[in-house]
Amino acid sequence: MLASPPPIEDTMRPALAVASLLCAAPLLGALSRSAPPVARAAINDNRTPAGSLRNGVLTIRLEAREAEWHPDGESAPGVVVRAFGELGKPASIPGPLIRVPEGTEIHASITNTLAHALLVRGLATRGGGAASDTIVVAVGATRQVRFTAGSPGTYYYTGSDAPRPDSLSSANAELSGAFVVDPRGGAPRKDRVFLIALWRHTGEPGQFVTRGALLRFTINGRSWPNTERLSYALGDTVRFRIINASAAVHPMHLHGFYFDVGSRGNGTVDSVYPPNAPVYRVVTERTPAGRTFTMTWVPERAGNWLFHCHDNFHVLRNAALDGAPLTPERMVHTGNHAMDMMGGLVMGIEVRGRDISTIATAGEVRRQLRLVAQADSAGTDSEPSFGYVLHEGERATSAAAPILPGPTIILKRGQPVTITVVNHLGEPTAVHWHGMELESYFDGVADFAGSRGHIARAIAPGDSFAARFTPRRSGTFMYHPHADEVRQQQAGLTGTLLVVDDPAAFDATHDITLLLTVPRLEADAAKILVNGALAPAPIEMKAGEHYRIRLVNVHTYRPSMVTRLLQDSTLLAWRAVAKDGMDLPAVRATMRPAMQQLGNGETYDFDFAPTAPADLRFTVSSAAGAVLATQPVHVR
Repeated sequence: MLASPPPIEDTMRPALAVASLLCAAPLLGALSRSAPPVARAAINDNRTPAGSLRNGVLTIRLEAREAEWHPDGESAPGVVVRAFGELGKPASIPGPLIRVPEGTEIHASITNTLAHALLVRGLATRGGGAASDTIVVAVGATRQVRFTAGSPGTYYYTGSDAPRPDSLSSANAELSGAFVVDPRGGAPRKDRVFLIALWRHTGEPGQFVTRGALLRFTINGRSWPNTERLSYALGDTVRFRIINASAAVHPMHLHGFYFDVGSRGNGTVDSVYPPNAPVYRVVTERTPAGRTFTMTWVPERAGNWLFHCHDNFHVLRNAALDGAPLTPERMVHTGNHAMDMMGGLVMGIEVRGRDISTIATAGEVRRQLRLVAQADSAGTDSEPSFGYVLHEGERATSAAAPILPGPTIILKRGQPVTITVVNHLGEPTAVHWHGMELESYFDGVADFAGSRGHIARAIAPGDSFAARFTPRRSGTFMYHPHADEVRQQQAGLTGTLLVVDDPAAFDATHDITLLLTVPRLEADAAKILVNGALAPAPIEMKAGEHYRIRLVNVHTYRPSMVTRLLQDSTLLAWRAVAKDGMDLPAVRATMRPAMQQLGNGETYDFDFAPTAPADLRFTVSSAAGAVLATQPVHVR
């Protein structure tokens, strides 16, 4: 697994992740040991605003300095980075939280103790136009700046020694902090602010290393399993402000629940949706670099849940910062997959309370399915081939090689189902029912799902696990492993889960799923699989008839793929129908150009009606425009 990585908008490859995590740290350890001692950075949970707020004026004195950062816990190895702090206080990661009411006048000073000139962005009136907000602070100097806070919203500030800040450059990556403006009048809402960052060791200054790089994806300065653990009670209203201060795209996914997106911003302008606006309800929100969003959700079921980036590379386990190498995934024997086999952009959430909504009723009749995970042909230890076979009674999907894609599971809305996952692999596995509103114990996160004293363990080889749930709504969903995710998903363990009102009336000729997944072989990494194929067979349509097109992205990286429906070079039109299995409100269910950018873990449904016979094609492209797959469509 040695291919060069795609552009950052497509994210770094799992192959690169393995190489980077295995071989990079000794250089970093040497650099850290040779550096002069510096004070430790505090981890900032973004709960306490910085500065002094009196009579409508916030006075804050910031200082940029070097600090020793421990993203894996205070007792774990650390690394020297650049960070902001308040004058006279320890530096913090993220930088001090600036949070003020609308209309506040901010008096800020920035002192630069670093060995290079500092460019600071974001300390200016928010919500305004394109006026420059860059402040240059010379070495050893202090700059003063005064401005009004601006429009309510979620923003941030950054520091850098480059004309264009690069969150992947080694020490600058943690020079950022949250900046929140609350509406005028009234107390701030009880929300949490989470700043995402990406630190990457690049060797010499200005050098961008594509192999042998060590990195950390963090939320509020920590990387899983050391990120903050959140706890809420059943029925609480939970509000998050998410700031992506990194240079990578992060599709943020909440297990078990839908959440409402209340705003989206770019760091300068925040589009806050009014209370009477149509709800935008999702389970995954794709967040580009430098963007922000707010989300609100209500936990309705007790237990443990995850909130994480669905780019699998961004949740890989971390190599130690002292240079200790990682054991290859296929050789790991662990007692806890969630704690030992995940890292990066993950937060654990406990919902407290007694949940009676999922207790089975007497005499309940459940549909019984068996999903068997088994080895496919031509696999190796480094590039395994796995697949699923679905059984119901005497019927079963084909087990003939290749077992790709995973079988589409069609369920009936409101009908209880038990899906028994049988593990015929030589390694543990688990299945996450992505987008399903179900009991935590059946959510499929190995060694985490469930509640205290009742945790669902990974499914051992030769063992099985019965997942029980009742689909609450019709829509497009997916299923995939949540144990050793990168290895097993790339091996072929992914599939589509459809919930419909009446399975007997399901019309596969007019209901078309396009499942986008990563190829099994690294040699094919410049392509993607469409329904398990590198060269998919044509889809047949008839002019004048309506077709439901379901886009399902279970790719392990590339969070910025774009799909288009074209006739020659002309972009056609379709009507948006649903997102993440949730029907769109009428105001958003509109005709639009047949183009959609997809994040990992997202599904989109569209209604398409070809008007005349023609040869069409779906294309799937990278963020840089390279065509990764073509799906022919013949209209008669």
